[in-house]
Amino acid sequence: MAIKAVIFDLGGVVMDSPMEILADIEKKHGVEHNFINQLIVDVGPQGAWARLERGEIPMDEFYVAFDREIQSVGAKISSRDIMSAINSYTRVRPEMLDAVRRIRKAGYKTAALTNNWIADDDIASQLDAFKEEFDVFVESSRVGLAKPDPEIYKLVLEKLGIASEEAVFLDDIGRNLKPARKMGMHTIKVKSPGDALKQLFNLLDI
Repeated sequence: MAIKAVIFDLGGVVMDSPMEILADIEKKHGVEHNFINQLIVDVGPQGAWARLERGEIPMDEFYVAFDREIQSVGAKISSRDIMSAINSYTRVRPEMLDAVRRIRKAGYKTAALTNNWIADDDIASQLDAFKEEFDVFVESSRVGLAKPDPEIYKLVLEKLGIASEEAVFLDDIGRNLKPARKMGMHTIKVKSPGDALKQLFNLLDI
């Protein structure tokens, strides 16, 4: 089947990676690299971070629950500091945004598929303007599903009106790509914007 749409993760793909910010926090607090992300994975889908991304708990409840999870493994990092850092330093990557626009202009549909949380008013207003860059915009916190749950991939495909084989999906996290690949999507792991876009444009013949 011919490719009809490109699905973009946001953080680490169209925007700066939160992993870079988390690495700075880990270094500052003297814990091992990838400590925070590994904790999120280890506590699983019922952990505070996963529940926040599915929109199941408000931010104040998340702070209490995630602080407890961090402390349970012997670390002293404030969840408020983590979220503040992510919100302060996330920026759009110009080359990726330009690519989204070029792809739409070439006749392909575009979608954003992001694990996020319900933000405060200032951040939400910025995101609303950004949504206009995509034909479809799926946020985990709004739909109650999060990557790598296969159901959220089915949802974005349904909104695009395409089969899985007609989509390319870009994400910077391998475990988020696996379900998409298993469903038949073309996948690209984003390590650097330049390399990812080269792979993408080769696929699309742009």
